[in-house]
Amino acid sequence: MGNAFACMPRKEQRAAAAVSRSKRMGSARSARGGPKLTPAEEELLHRQALAMAIHQHLDAGGSMSRRIDAGASLSRRMAPGSTSSRRRGDLPDSVTNAKAAQIVLENLETKKIVLVHGEGFGAWCWYKTISHLEEAGLEPVALDLTGSGIDHTDTNSIATLADYSKPLIDYLDKLPEDEKVILVGHSCGGASVSYALEHCPKNISKAVFLTATMVKDGQRPFDVFSEELRSADVFLQESQFLVYGNGKDKPPTGLMFDKQQIKGLYFNQTPSKDMALAAVSMRPIPLAPIMEKLSLTPENYGTVRRYFIQTLDDHMLSPDAQEKLVRENPPDGIFKIKGGDHCPFFSKPQSLNKILLEIAQIQAPAALLPGKASSAQEAAVEKS
Repeated sequence: MGNAFACMPRKEQRAAAAVSRSKRMGSARSARGGPKLTPAEEELLHRQALAMAIHQHLDAGGSMSRRIDAGASLSRRMAPGSTSSRRRGDLPDSVTNAKAAQIVLENLETKKIVLVHGEGFGAWCWYKTISHLEEAGLEPVALDLTGSGIDHTDTNSIATLADYSKPLIDYLDKLPEDEKVILVGHSCGGASVSYALEHCPKNISKAVFLTATMVKDGQRPFDVFSEELRSADVFLQESQFLVYGNGKDKPPTGLMFDKQQIKGLYFNQTPSKDMALAAVSMRPIPLAPIMEKLSLTPENYGTVRRYFIQTLDDHMLSPDAQEKLVRENPPDGIFKIKGGDHCPFFSKPQSLNKILLEIAQIQAPAALLPGKASSAQEAAVEKS
């Protein structure tokens, strides 16, 4: 239920979701690791994705028609010279976005990449990324979290991060014991990835946080955005973006920005056709999961390698906020996308693809490989 793409037969995936064009492109394109599409191919791919999204939207009962009065202005954040609106081309790149080398599939720890969408999105948002990764010979899987995409769960009924992340945990639990995947989480999907690292670390080879909520132990996903949206207490009291699905006399259950604010926050560099796709596909954001504090331990969460991808023209999670995240919870590697907004799978799909291919090729340290032990572990065994 939670998988918008994997739940369909392979042939139908390619036709309806436009996630594979190997029959049209030929094997030569796959060998080159995903070359740039022609305008005609890009247009066809987008039309197929848009058609599927509209169909899913109608099946879900037109969830995007639910709007709230969002009169509060975000002009403070969008004003020229503000922290969130500044271009950050002056930031040093820990890892450059140079052209990726040809990928050698035999050298990969795993070819399976699980894509976890952010708040309000669904598996549909990864349609370009899925196409590029498949052309490179990898096996991407995009999931719908609870109440997202074509999962018809009422977002107002989602009470915990565990509820919200259940499709991801169920997927990982069903993997063969010796199979691992790479998780990629976007925005608040980073909280679901962190939750999975704590509960299913043995199934995860690497975790990639794409301008995402890479929280620390005891931190809430919302805290990552507190500088942008004010403190949680003030936000819950004053925000006009809140959805009261159980009545005004009950605590808020969701969050939804209006169309213009979504455009300014998420899509400031995104092509208009992808904004049209989002307009018929995005759903209200369940509030409880992003207000929940995570419990993360070194024994579980701390055993998986983490990588963070920064986007340098991001209005939703500013470059300064992203820098703070990686400074306070250092990952194993940092990558940066210049000119990318909060949704680089739309605005910079080629750059994102190159980085994901590069991360996929990073080998585990010898101490983490099966049958290997670190010198400290070996010493401990000898002493025992």
